[in-house]
Amino acid sequence: MHRILLLSFLCLLFHYSQCYEWKTFFFKQQVDHFSFANQDTYPQRYLVNSTYWKRGGGPIFFYTGNEGDIEWFAQNTGFMWDIAEEFGAMLVFAEHRYYGQSLPYGNKSYSDAKYLGYLTSEQALADFAELVAYIKSTNSGAVDSPVIAFGGSYGGMLSAWMRIKYPHIITGSIAASAPILQFTGLTPCDAFNRVVTADFASASTECSETIRKSWKSLSSILSQDDGKEWLRTHWNLCVPLNGTDDVVNLKDWLTNVWTNLAMVNYPYAANFLAPLPAYPVKAVCEHLTNSSLDDHSLLDELFKGLSVYANFTGQTKCLDVSQQADQSLGDMGWDFQACTEMVMPMCGDGINDMFEAQPWNIEKYSERCLKKWKVNPRPLMAPLIYGGKNISSSSNIVFSNGLLDPWSTGGVTKSLSDSIVAIIIPEGAHHLDLRAADPNDPPSVVKAREIEKQFIGKWISSVKKDKKETLKSIFVG
Repeated sequence: MHRILLLSFLCLLFHYSQCYEWKTFFFKQQVDHFSFANQDTYPQRYLVNSTYWKRGGGPIFFYTGNEGDIEWFAQNTGFMWDIAEEFGAMLVFAEHRYYGQSLPYGNKSYSDAKYLGYLTSEQALADFAELVAYIKSTNSGAVDSPVIAFGGSYGGMLSAWMRIKYPHIITGSIAASAPILQFTGLTPCDAFNRVVTADFASASTECSETIRKSWKSLSSILSQDDGKEWLRTHWNLCVPLNGTDDVVNLKDWLTNVWTNLAMVNYPYAANFLAPLPAYPVKAVCEHLTNSSLDDHSLLDELFKGLSVYANFTGQTKCLDVSQQADQSLGDMGWDFQACTEMVMPMCGDGINDMFEAQPWNIEKYSERCLKKWKVNPRPLMAPLIYGGKNISSSSNIVFSNGLLDPWSTGGVTKSLSDSIVAIIIPEGAHHLDLRAADPNDPPSVVKAREIEKQFIGKWISSVKKDKKETLKSIFVG
């Protein structure tokens, strides 16, 4: 009863349109799956809902947790909940190691590379494989259950890679907004920023032009101490800007705000990365209407647009530029992963996009990673391990991408075979298809979900057919 009341309170607090219930469990995992030098273990958190599960062969829908608290992803992946009854599925949401409550070394997990070095996608996939095997062996009637992996964004990458690396465990995968090609030599580094810019320009060319000119206005005003104080008061900053590093951090925060808005440009009010109105890019652009203003007036105008993202509820006391998005996301963990195997080159020229010109420089990138984490990035590691573009030997993966989503530039947007299928959602933002059905959904995402359900049904039927053929062969033999 207390948990139900707590969930109801959280749903009201975070403006969720649906509220879901689950049971929480912990499974003892190896910290290192690939050697016998480290015998340490840790408790991995996972969530289960068996309300609609058909014991004795009903499928397991398995969410491959990404960089954050697993309860947050469970609450924002309504598609799985929407179709659970139709398929008689058990729902499992597995938390990614080093995020949420799944910390291999507790409070020491991020203190040193010797503890943090086990934060890799390969170790996470091995966790998921072990967990699936455990669930199937300890739930009566689950041993023959097909397992369908679901994931969005990095979780979508993991979902696809689970099918590629563990096809004997995962029957098929729904990989939404999964940028498995956002790596060196696979996708142009400027493609991401061009899509973000196109999203804002489609709302208003003055909007994207205002943002493009704001970088120069910021540099001019923030070059002087009185300018820093002016911005602190006019933008109501929580912490004053003191030096060059603070200015760089502010610009990085702004870059992430514009990017996040493009990612969550949903057709209804939502609270994924922040509480936002329907079509938040349009809402922001309604304030950015005159790119010809002087520097101070332009930044005043920019702040009005920023407030849609930073203070849509009107409850924020000051602008905190140290917080990028929902605190359920694990920014520290992802920064480490981006400094090791998840090296995704980004760049812009400030002409074909609305961002401050910034070339991709792996040397400077590596220096930052070495200074902060004491690690050297391996830019080619993920494509080498998982195949990059060369995954046609795999099967049973649906890649979905929304064209409003900048991550679509690193996604699989063309079908590779009859069973590695690409679905394009023209009006879709970041993994919109994984979210719960909504009356304001565009027709393209409704159709995408129907196609995904068709493939899920096909995969499940194939497993049942194979089992019948096996039994028949044994009987005849």
